[in-house]
Amino acid sequence: MFKKSDICNNPGYMNIEKYELKSGEQLELFEFVSVGPKGRIIKLVQYSPTNYKDLFNLGFGDKNIETGEIDDSAISNNGDSEKVLATVVATLYAFTDKHRDALVYVTGSTKSRTRLYRMGVTKYFDEAINDFEIFGEINNKWEEFRKDVEYEGFIVKRKLN
Repeated sequence: MFKKSDICNNPGYMNIEKYELKSGEQLELFEFVSVGPKGRIIKLVQYSPTNYKDLFNLGFGDKNIETGEIDDSAISNNGDSEKVLATVVATLYAFTDKHRDALVYVTGSTKSRTRLYRMGVTKYFDEAINDFEIFGEINNKWEEFRKDVEYEGFIVKRKLN
C-alpha cells in the first residue's frame, strides 16, 4: 500500500530537514518514522474527506501498532518537533499537488495542540503564504489568518499558480 516518496527532497519549501515519507497512490495517507531519544516512533498523517465537497480533515499522530490507526492523543516528546512539523507540511504540499481544489481543516486534539499548530503556522507564515491561503476559526467564524490570535482551527487552501 505504501511506497517511498521523494516529497521531502523538494527544496522549494521549508528549508528544514524532513523525514522520508511513504504514501499510497492517492496521497491521502502518509507514514514516517520519528527518530529521537525515545526511539523510533511511527507517525501517520491522514487526509479524510468530510461531508462537504473538497473539504478534508487532516489527522495526525502516532501509529497505534495494534490497530494501525492514528493515536492523536499520544505525547511522544521525541525531541524532533521541528522535523516532524516540516514533514507534516511536506504531506500538505503533496496532498494539495494531487488534490488542487482541496480545503484542508486542521485542529489539535486539545487546545494546547491547536496552539502548537498556530505557533508553527506563525513561525513559517511568511513562507507558507506564498503557496497557501490560510484561515483561522474564532467564535465559529472564519477570517484570514493573523499572527497571535488564538484560533480554534484552521483551513488551508493551496494557491493556484
